[in-house]
Amino acid sequence: MARTGRRPGESGTREAILAAARAAFGARGYDRASVRGIARDAGVDPALVHHYFGTKPALFAAAMELPGDPSQVIGAALAAGPRAEMGERMARTFLGVWDHADRTPVLALLRSAVSHEDAATMFRQFVEDAIVGTVAEAIGGGEDARLRATLAATQLVGVALARYLVGIEPLASAPAEELVRRLAPVLQLHLEGQVP
Repeated sequence: MARTGRRPGESGTREAILAAARAAFGARGYDRASVRGIARDAGVDPALVHHYFGTKPALFAAAMELPGDPSQVIGAALAAGPRAEMGERMARTFLGVWDHADRTPVLALLRSAVSHEDAATMFRQFVEDAIVGTVAEAIGGGEDARLRATLAATQLVGVALARYLVGIEPLASAPAEELVRRLAPVLQLHLEGQVP
């Protein structure tokens, strides 16, 4: 049996894992692609995948060239201040990432998600796992926490589709601070669970 540990020297192990991850996420979707299977496809031990990338959401983020692990970025933003300002922090963090990162891989995934079922499944599973799950855990508050987290997350996904993918004006050219100001109260309503 061949060894699957670290390859000697500058072997391209990280790149091999990323290539295997992209193939696995594309073929099997986010939910069915496993770290163990990705390691097998890359010819490495699963411990190396964890060594290089840590978690499955972080591996997905790296494979899709996202700027960091979304679950950690969102979790940190939600925990960084008073509960009454979580909507503002969530909006600011979301728009900050989208406005200051290379959006090409994520936009490609969104384009695919609206026309191909496999890409839609992968995107949906990722949003549910890495974003909705993180937000629901942060806000707590009973049985409807996951629904409230989903409403907040999909509000922002809709903004991303309209602003960055479709380019609907005046949303596409509006200053980020204006959008934060307008989105924050709506997100806060979802996060707090207060229905007017």
